[in-house]
Amino acid sequence: MAGVRIERLVTSGTFSLDGGTWDVDNNVWIVGDDTEAVVIDAAHDADAIAGALGGRALRAIVCTHAHNDHIGAAPELAARTGAPVLLHADDLELWKQTHPDRAPDAEPADGQSLTVAGVELTVLHTPGHTPGAVCLYAPRLSALFSGDTLFAGGPGATGRSYSDFPAIVRSIRDRLLTLPGGTVVHTGHGETTTVGAEAPHLQEWIDRGF
Repeated sequence: MAGVRIERLVTSGTFSLDGGTWDVDNNVWIVGDDTEAVVIDAAHDADAIAGALGGRALRAIVCTHAHNDHIGAAPELAARTGAPVLLHADDLELWKQTHPDRAPDAEPADGQSLTVAGVELTVLHTPGHTPGAVCLYAPRLSALFSGDTLFAGGPGATGRSYSDFPAIVRSIRDRLLTLPGGTVVHTGHGETTTVGAEAPHLQEWIDRGF
Protein backbone atom coordinates (compact mmCIF):
# COMPACT_ATOMS: atom_id res chain seq x y z
CA MET A 1 0.00 0.00 0.00
CA ALA A 2 1.23 3.47 -0.86
CA GLY A 3 2.67 5.32 2.09
CA VAL A 4 2.65 2.34 4.46
CA ARG A 5 6.02 0.94 5.40
CA ILE A 6 7.72 -1.49 7.75
CA GLU A 7 10.77 -0.17 9.58
CA ARG A 8 13.26 -2.11 11.67
CA LEU A 9 15.15 -0.57 14.57
CA VAL A 10 17.76 -2.70 16.35
CA THR A 11 18.23 -1.99 20.06
CA SER A 12 20.66 -3.64 22.46
CA GLY A 13 20.45 -4.66 26.09
CA THR A 14 20.11 -7.79 28.20
CA PHE A 15 17.73 -10.71 28.57
CA SER A 16 17.33 -12.15 32.07
CA LEU A 17 15.48 -15.29 33.18
CA ASP A 18 16.02 -18.23 35.52
CA GLY A 19 18.97 -16.51 37.22
CA GLY A 20 20.96 -15.85 34.04
CA THR A 21 21.56 -12.68 32.03
CA TRP A 22 22.67 -12.47 28.39
CA ASP A 23 23.50 -9.61 26.03
CA VAL A 24 21.02 -9.41 23.16
CA ASP A 25 20.13 -7.34 20.12
CA ASN A 26 16.39 -6.99 19.48
CA ASN A 27 14.37 -6.02 16.45
CA VAL A 28 11.80 -3.30 17.10
CA TRP A 29 9.28 -3.18 14.25
CA ILE A 30 7.44 0.01 13.36
CA VAL A 31 4.46 -0.29 11.00
CA GLY A 32 2.70 2.78 9.66
CA ASP A 33 2.90 5.81 7.40
CA ASP A 34 3.99 9.41 7.84
CA THR A 35 1.12 10.13 10.23
CA GLU A 36 0.66 7.17 12.54
CA ALA A 37 2.31 3.90 13.52
CA VAL A 38 2.32 0.94 15.86
CA VAL A 39 5.41 -0.42 17.59
CA ILE A 40 5.89 -4.17 17.87
CA ASP A 41 8.12 -4.99 20.86
CA ALA A 42 9.46 -1.90 22.64
CA ALA A 43 12.88 -3.32 23.44
CA HIS A 44 15.51 -1.71 25.67
CA ASP A 45 15.61 1.93 24.51
CA ALA A 46 12.58 4.24 24.62
CA ASP A 47 14.64 7.19 23.40
CA ALA A 48 15.73 5.37 20.24
CA ILE A 49 12.20 4.17 19.52
CA ALA A 50 10.71 7.63 20.05
CA GLY A 51 13.35 9.06 17.76
CA ALA A 52 12.49 6.56 15.03
CA LEU A 53 8.81 7.47 15.35
CA GLY A 54 9.50 11.16 14.91
CA GLY A 55 6.29 13.14 15.16
CA ARG A 56 3.97 10.28 14.23
CA ALA A 57 1.06 9.37 16.48
CA LEU A 58 1.74 6.03 18.16
CA ARG A 59 -1.48 4.02 18.17
CA ALA A 60 -0.30 1.00 20.17
CA ILE A 61 2.71 -0.80 21.62
CA VAL A 62 2.18 -4.48 20.92
CA CYS A 63 4.21 -7.03 22.91
CA THR A 64 4.73 -10.35 21.15
CA HIS A 65 5.56 -11.85 24.56
CA ALA A 66 6.69 -10.74 28.00
CA HIS A 67 10.38 -11.60 28.19
CA ASN A 68 12.10 -8.56 29.63
CA ASP A 69 14.15 -7.82 26.51
CA HIS A 70 10.93 -7.34 24.49
CA ILE A 71 9.00 -5.22 27.02
CA GLY A 72 11.65 -3.27 28.91
CA ALA A 73 10.94 0.09 27.29
CA ALA A 74 7.18 -0.33 26.90
CA PRO A 75 5.99 1.60 29.99
CA GLU A 76 8.32 4.54 29.33
CA LEU A 77 7.35 4.71 25.66
CA ALA A 78 3.68 4.56 26.64
CA ALA A 79 4.13 7.39 29.14
CA ARG A 80 5.82 9.55 26.52
CA THR A 81 3.32 8.92 23.74
CA GLY A 82 0.03 8.04 25.42
CA ALA A 83 -0.11 4.79 23.46
CA PRO A 84 -1.61 1.69 25.13
CA VAL A 85 0.52 -1.37 25.85
CA LEU A 86 -1.01 -4.61 24.55
CA LEU A 87 -0.04 -8.03 25.95
CA HIS A 88 -1.78 -11.40 25.83
CA ALA A 89 -3.26 -12.35 29.20
CA ASP A 90 -1.32 -15.62 29.42
CA ASP A 91 1.96 -13.69 29.76
CA LEU A 92 0.92 -11.45 32.65
CA GLU A 93 2.92 -13.47 35.17
CA LEU A 94 6.08 -12.95 33.14
CA TRP A 95 5.30 -9.26 32.66
CA LYS A 96 5.09 -8.74 36.41
CA GLN A 97 8.67 -9.99 36.82
CA THR A 98 9.84 -6.91 34.89
CA HIS A 99 7.09 -4.37 35.61
CA PRO A 100 5.39 -5.33 38.88
CA ASP A 101 3.85 -1.87 39.37
CA ARG A 102 2.53 -1.19 35.86
CA ALA A 103 0.02 -3.47 34.16
CA PRO A 104 -0.54 -3.61 30.41
CA ASP A 105 -3.47 -1.56 29.15
CA ALA A 106 -5.20 -4.25 27.12
CA GLU A 107 -5.07 -8.00 26.55
CA PRO A 108 -5.46 -8.78 22.84
CA ALA A 109 -7.11 -12.12 22.11
CA ASP A 110 -6.49 -14.56 19.30
CA GLY A 111 -8.14 -13.30 16.13
CA GLN A 112 -8.42 -9.72 17.32
CA SER A 113 -7.16 -7.09 14.90
CA LEU A 114 -5.90 -3.54 15.04
CA THR A 115 -5.62 -1.12 12.16
CA VAL A 116 -2.90 1.41 11.44
CA ALA A 117 -2.61 3.52 8.30
CA GLY A 118 -5.35 1.45 6.72
CA VAL A 119 -3.53 -1.85 7.31
CA GLU A 120 -5.06 -4.56 9.48
CA LEU A 121 -2.82 -6.54 11.84
CA THR A 122 -4.38 -9.74 13.16
CA VAL A 123 -3.29 -11.33 16.44
CA LEU A 124 -2.34 -15.01 16.23
CA HIS A 125 -1.87 -16.67 19.62
CA THR A 126 1.18 -18.91 19.22
CA PRO A 127 2.11 -20.36 22.63
CA GLY A 128 5.35 -22.22 23.15
CA HIS A 129 8.17 -19.72 23.57
CA THR A 130 5.96 -18.32 26.32
CA PRO A 131 2.33 -19.12 27.19
CA GLY A 132 1.05 -15.83 25.82
CA ALA A 133 3.28 -15.45 22.80
CA VAL A 134 1.56 -13.92 19.78
CA CYS A 135 2.41 -13.12 16.18
CA LEU A 136 0.87 -10.34 14.11
CA TYR A 137 -0.20 -11.04 10.54
CA ALA A 138 -0.68 -8.28 7.97
CA PRO A 139 -1.91 -9.97 4.76
CA ARG A 140 -2.01 -6.72 2.76
CA LEU A 141 1.70 -6.31 3.45
CA SER A 142 2.48 -10.05 3.06
CA ALA A 143 4.10 -9.71 6.49
CA LEU A 144 4.20 -11.71 9.71
CA PHE A 145 5.74 -10.30 12.87
CA SER A 146 6.79 -13.44 14.70
CA GLY A 147 8.46 -12.23 17.89
CA ASP A 148 10.47 -15.19 19.18
CA THR A 149 8.09 -17.86 17.88
CA LEU A 150 9.78 -18.35 14.50
CA PHE A 151 13.24 -17.41 13.28
CA ALA A 152 15.29 -17.92 10.16
CA GLY A 153 16.23 -21.56 10.75
CA GLY A 154 13.39 -22.74 12.94
CA PRO A 155 11.45 -22.29 16.17
CA GLY A 156 12.34 -19.95 19.00
CA ALA A 157 14.07 -21.20 22.12
CA THR A 158 12.14 -23.32 24.62
CA GLY A 159 14.80 -24.32 27.13
CA ARG A 160 13.77 -21.98 29.96
CA SER A 161 10.85 -21.45 32.31
CA TYR A 162 7.37 -20.92 30.85
CA SER A 163 8.34 -22.51 27.52
CA ASP A 164 7.11 -25.67 25.80
CA PHE A 165 8.77 -27.14 22.71
CA PRO A 166 5.90 -29.34 21.47
CA ALA A 167 3.58 -26.35 21.89
CA ILE A 168 5.75 -24.02 19.79
CA VAL A 169 5.98 -26.59 16.99
CA ARG A 170 2.20 -27.03 17.03
CA SER A 171 1.74 -23.25 16.97
CA ILE A 172 4.02 -22.87 13.98
CA ARG A 173 2.47 -25.83 12.17
CA ASP A 174 -1.14 -24.83 12.75
CA ARG A 175 -0.99 -21.04 12.71
CA LEU A 176 2.05 -19.98 10.65
CA LEU A 177 2.81 -22.65 8.05
CA THR A 178 -0.78 -22.28 6.85
CA LEU A 179 0.01 -18.73 5.67
CA PRO A 180 1.11 -18.08 2.07
CA GLY A 181 4.68 -19.24 1.48
CA GLY A 182 5.79 -15.82 0.31
CA THR A 183 4.82 -14.17 3.59
CA VAL A 184 7.87 -12.33 4.94
CA VAL A 185 8.63 -13.21 8.56
CA HIS A 186 9.91 -10.24 10.56
CA THR A 187 11.55 -11.83 13.59
CA GLY A 188 12.30 -10.67 17.10
CA HIS A 189 16.05 -11.12 16.62
CA GLY A 190 18.18 -11.48 13.52
CA GLU A 191 17.22 -11.42 9.88
CA THR A 192 13.91 -11.87 8.12
CA THR A 193 12.86 -15.08 6.38
CA THR A 194 9.71 -16.37 4.68
CA VAL A 195 7.09 -18.90 5.66
CA GLY A 196 8.01 -21.03 2.67
CA ALA A 197 11.71 -21.04 3.54
CA GLU A 198 11.01 -22.25 7.09
CA ALA A 199 8.61 -25.08 6.25
CA PRO A 200 11.36 -27.67 5.54
CA HIS A 201 13.13 -26.94 8.86
CA LEU A 202 9.98 -27.88 10.76
CA GLN A 203 8.93 -30.97 8.85
CA GLU A 204 11.11 -33.30 10.95
CA TRP A 205 9.38 -32.25 14.17
CA ILE A 206 5.96 -32.37 12.59
CA ASP A 207 6.65 -35.90 11.35
CA ARG A 208 7.58 -36.90 14.90
CA GLY A 209 4.09 -35.99 16.06
CA PHE A 210 4.57 -32.67 17.83
